[in-house]
Amino acid sequence: MATSIAAARATLTSPPMKWAVGGWSLFIVENYVLSENRTYLISKIGDDGYHAVYGTLSTVAMGSALYGYLRKVRNAEPLLWGPTRPAPLGARLLGLVFLSAGLGMASQVPPKVQIPVHYSWEDASDGVHPTSSAAAAATVEPEEGRGGGGGGGGGGGGGWKVRCPFDFTDKKDASVADDGTAVRGLERITRHPGLWSIGLLGLGHACLVPSLPQKAWLAMPVLVALFGGAHTDSRYRRGMGGNMSVWYDRATSNVPFVAILSGGQGDATGALRELAKEVKPLNATIAVGLSGLWVLRRGRGVRIR
Repeated sequence: MATSIAAARATLTSPPMKWAVGGWSLFIVENYVLSENRTYLISKIGDDGYHAVYGTLSTVAMGSALYGYLRKVRNAEPLLWGPTRPAPLGARLLGLVFLSAGLGMASQVPPKVQIPVHYSWEDASDGVHPTSSAAAAATVEPEEGRGGGGGGGGGGGGGWKVRCPFDFTDKKDASVADDGTAVRGLERITRHPGLWSIGLLGLGHACLVPSLPQKAWLAMPVLVALFGGAHTDSRYRRGMGGNMSVWYDRATSNVPFVAILSGGQGDATGALRELAKEVKPLNATIAVGLSGLWVLRRGRGVRIR
């Protein structure tokens, strides 16, 4: 027992682990201190000065985290399994879940992806679906409304059609509906989808690597999302750098899915059903597929470079 405790202490205090946690911790603390004292600092050095200091210190903090990863952390011991052995099945499954969630959220930002070739059932003469008599009865045009005489006019009938692979006409998800009574899309899941997508991608990749310090480094962006998102919300509630209404605070959450499951958007089942209608399905399918390929590639025992 004493030996195990000593080994755990040695691992947690080892230089690779310090580098794994230190750079990200500096980034979290620096952001908290500067943003919490935003009003005071702007009063002393002005808005431009504040953003210059903020940007400089954030760059230094992230630079130290990146240096630590490349020079001290990547593939560092201790290893939980051999560097050329496949990741355990449980680790690969967790990795697939986290990667799919992170990349799935990121996939909702670009335009809606659609299959570029599709078959149109529209009849050339009257523009109705041949298999739906109800639709035909509802949509057939009056006789005088059809173009000239016999022949049924041209109007691009049925057949294979080619369209743009991106649907730029798809309605963009609104954060809040026009009447201020509903949230849509990604903000049903979390108020900070960008932070959490990066965090979950890191966590998913962490499941696939054997190095314990490397796992810690890759998991740290989740803490950035957790604490950074919570602090941003806290500032906005106080009117520092932004605003957040009581209603919006209740209807959304920082941690993904908490608002849905806690009833902040009404019945949880109904909210999940609405979310399923609002996502871009092909985008999400591509994200899950890419996540699966990543797990197959990185989880089979190939050393991470």
